[in-house]
Amino acid sequence: MNGALFMHLWRANRGRLLFVSVALLGWGTVLPVIYDAFGAQFRQLFESGAIPSQFAEFGGGDIFSLSGSVAVGFIHPIAVSLSLVFAVGFAAAAIAGERQRGTLEVLLSRPVSRRVIYGTMAVATALFVATTTGALTIGALLGATLTDRTAELGAGNLPLLWLNGVLLFGAFGAVSLAASASFDRLTPAVGVALAFVLGSYFLEVLGSLWPDAAGLQPYSLFHYLDAQADLAGLPAARDFAILGAVIAAAVAYALVIFPRRDLAAPA
Repeated sequence: MNGALFMHLWRANRGRLLFVSVALLGWGTVLPVIYDAFGAQFRQLFESGAIPSQFAEFGGGDIFSLSGSVAVGFIHPIAVSLSLVFAVGFAAAAIAGERQRGTLEVLLSRPVSRRVIYGTMAVATALFVATTTGALTIGALLGATLTDRTAELGAGNLPLLWLNGVLLFGAFGAVSLAASASFDRLTPAVGVALAFVLGSYFLEVLGSLWPDAAGLQPYSLFHYLDAQADLAGLPAARDFAILGAVIAAAVAYALVIFPRRDLAAPA
């Protein structure tokens, strides 16, 4: 890792990181408060049959329990979109964006190898993802505290939920960074990264809402974020292993492809 480059990345993104972290902190706080206020009413509504039962759960979460509401908060489009600001936005632009601006050559003209540049970008991506996921996790704790439900939440298991979330969005970040290392322009890098995320999200949502499509869920990375199991202190080691394997595969690919690429002259 190159310290000077890392500090430049930190300074350039600290304002955005603060904004996203505060937004995720607020969002994480909202779901436990909503559950405390309306959880019983939601349960009665679904039990009455007014709303089809398949809509009672979404992405491994539900609105009938505190842990279920936290799980919904982690996979809700609002939380996912905010988390992808760095997992896709920053990571996909990290190398391809530098190449498109013509500044990658400036970096490579210094005594810094391509692997060191990639490693620095990867560490920065991991730090940003860990920080934003931490804000979402702390928000869940804050919401439970405000509603006096900390014991019900299983606050001692929040680090497991944080780690699971970091691995999920870290996997998206690793894939996005690998795409960034593969292209000379930002558009295809972002396109590949977003297609991977949206395809994964679509499979998880489709499997959640349509029982006949449940077999598609294991092909989605979102399927391996099990917030309720984490908060119960019973995480599946397989979930962590699969997400870790995706990260390792993406990192290995980038470390092989980026140093061997011919960088075309800027258009």
